[in-house]
Amino acid sequence: MGDSEVTSGESDDTPGSVANTHNPGRDWRLYNVILLGFSFMLIFTAFMTCSMAEESILRDARKQSNGTFTGSGYTSLAIIYGVFSVANWAGPSIVAVCGARGAMFMGALLYSLFIASFLKPMTWSLYLGSVLVGLGAGVIWIGQGNFLTLNSDKTTMGRNSGIFWALLQCSMLVGNLYVYFAFKGEMNITSQSRTTLFTVLTAAVLLGTLSLLFLRKPPPRTSEPGSVERPDGPLEALKKSFQLLMTRNMILLCVTFAYTGLELTFFSGVYGTCVGNTLYFQPDNKSLIGLCGIFIGIGEVLGGALFGILGSKTNKHGRDPIILLGFLVHLASFYLIFLNLPAKTPFQTSHGPGPYFFTEKYVAVICAFLLGLGDSSFNTQLYSILGDVYSEDSAPAFALFKFVQSLAATAGFFYSPHLLLHWQLLILACGVVLATLSFFLVEWDCRTRHSDDHIKYSHVQQQVL
Repeated sequence: MGDSEVTSGESDDTPGSVANTHNPGRDWRLYNVILLGFSFMLIFTAFMTCSMAEESILRDARKQSNGTFTGSGYTSLAIIYGVFSVANWAGPSIVAVCGARGAMFMGALLYSLFIASFLKPMTWSLYLGSVLVGLGAGVIWIGQGNFLTLNSDKTTMGRNSGIFWALLQCSMLVGNLYVYFAFKGEMNITSQSRTTLFTVLTAAVLLGTLSLLFLRKPPPRTSEPGSVERPDGPLEALKKSFQLLMTRNMILLCVTFAYTGLELTFFSGVYGTCVGNTLYFQPDNKSLIGLCGIFIGIGEVLGGALFGILGSKTNKHGRDPIILLGFLVHLASFYLIFLNLPAKTPFQTSHGPGPYFFTEKYVAVICAFLLGLGDSSFNTQLYSILGDVYSEDSAPAFALFKFVQSLAATAGFFYSPHLLLHWQLLILACGVVLATLSFFLVEWDCRTRHSDDHIKYSHVQQQVL
């Protein structure tokens, strides 16, 4: 897709506008990538901290409300990702009309409303906020994918994806560190503790939203020397999404997209609940939710930083070694979780140890780290391959990614309160096998085509000479 920022309604002649401060002689792309990552870090410090602890927080809120509050964290998350999956189809059109920066700002405002609703939990505001944040997610993530692509090229896409992912996943550290110390030793989460937590999280998401206003206008993308690509209109952007969905490689990538949605469900909502419901970990079972969130974040940040450094290597050797690492790491984590946690903990407390051999806090933390590292392996390489292969249609491509991912996450949150832990782990184990094979087929096809194009180009050059 072309530079959708042209259609955002911003004029370079507007006094005080961000576009007016753009210096054509300076390359702002790396600045944009870093600021984008920082803004998303603040926004998702609030959202991911809320997501991981939501069911535990709302369960205690239900107990304290004397029946006036009946909201469910699993239902809220299912609504979020269900609305998100539908909103993805409108995302490319909104980006085409408002520009990537404007779309991200609007989406971030809706995240702010959702986080603020937890200051005083009410059933109607919880579910209305879930709908709003689902709409916001459908806009903010497509805008992010488009903006990241506009600020990258084939040589920097891997690096920029790694930088953005590492900064984004720092969000798992800050909020969960607060949760760990705030809830340490607490058997139940009090209304005062909840209010303090969500006051801090609301401030963080608002600061991240305001930071998006300082993004600079990226340089226009060109298809030929001296020519600037024209942006797609909203209907054309939607049409391209459907056209891409019919291609072989995109169908294969949809399998990988779906797996990232299922494992997103697990590490962001289910795993923390399982740990909190394991009463064998008392008195630290509630605070251990925050500690596991921290180590998921460490795995995500380490993976993003490492794979960003290796961006130039993936251009030469391909993305499949990193995907293979994610495959092995996730299989190991699923097996250890199966051994460590009781089967009923996704939906009720359990006093006993795990079904096999041991139930240890340090194993729960190790598994959290492995979940984060594996997730970063898959997501950074998906960002890289989409930004590389679909650089001209980035908004429709990222819309399909988020549509399939969020649809799978919705399914995951619907079955999570009903399936025993070992069945959920079996679904994830089968999913990671299919996701890895599908990604390999696309990666190998892209490398073959690139090699063939290089040979044809060399042959033409020889004929010219």
